[in-house]
Amino acid sequence: MKDIICWWSGGITSAVACKISIDIYGHERCRVVMIDTHNEHPDTYRFKTDCEEWYGLPIETITAIGKDYESIQDVWIKHQSLNVATGAICSTQLKRRVRERWQKDTEYKYQVFGFEFDKKEFNRALGLSKNHSNAKPIYPLLMFGYDKDDCIKMVNDAGIEVPLMYQLGFRNNNCFNTGCVQGGVGYWQKMRRDFPKKFYDMADMEHKLTDLKGKPVCMLKDQSKAAKESGNELVFLRKHPDYPELKCIDEMPDCKVEPLFECNGFCGVNDLVERNKSENDINFATE
Repeated sequence: MKDIICWWSGGITSAVACKISIDIYGHERCRVVMIDTHNEHPDTYRFKTDCEEWYGLPIETITAIGKDYESIQDVWIKHQSLNVATGAICSTQLKRRVRERWQKDTEYKYQVFGFEFDKKEFNRALGLSKNHSNAKPIYPLLMFGYDKDDCIKMVNDAGIEVPLMYQLGFRNNNCFNTGCVQGGVGYWQKMRRDFPKKFYDMADMEHKLTDLKGKPVCMLKDQSKAAKESGNELVFLRKHPDYPELKCIDEMPDCKVEPLFECNGFCGVNDLVERNKSENDINFATE
């Protein structure tokens, strides 16, 4: 029975978590599954083929694209949302809900998640275990104490080239076609320098969603004390003429590209926090 579900996100940490699980439980018990957003860098699929050879197992693919949505942009427009305190709407709709729906029809003993040895990831794992115990999650990287750099070394030692986004200086391999809405200020500063078309396409998307919703829809926040005190924490990629009180990325200090968690079927670093009653209104305004 294939009773160990290993979630493969296209990133380094999930790739190594899957390999460790296969080594522990055996090929006959493991099933490796990718939730495809159809918004990934083409090199992700090269990495997928290399991992299949490394594992000696195929990587199955499930998706909401072509079924529930036509594209990731379709998600943003339908829900008039990008990234809020409880997570990114695209990750919720194209990853988390797809996984939860799929697991209802699947028999399993455990599900493998590639949360790395990092404080934020500890909280994600604790939140998943406490609030979504029906997922029966296990965390091989936490068990062995492996962080992202350890995972990169293991992949290199296996003779596999890491995904191109890591080589370009990013710390995750999510949604390169548009850029990741949870990337943060440093990520989007780098996107503007290295991939300006992607940056300005997302700036246009923020303005479009803002105009549709009648209130600011942004990916970024100003974490300064002054911004929090004024209530003007939201930051546009490009200045919106209707909201001059809100900063744009030009007004933010230069930031480094911080490591990001990977959207591997579970999204929401605040799952230990009681859910806000207005969450559905914020994320699912048009449902």
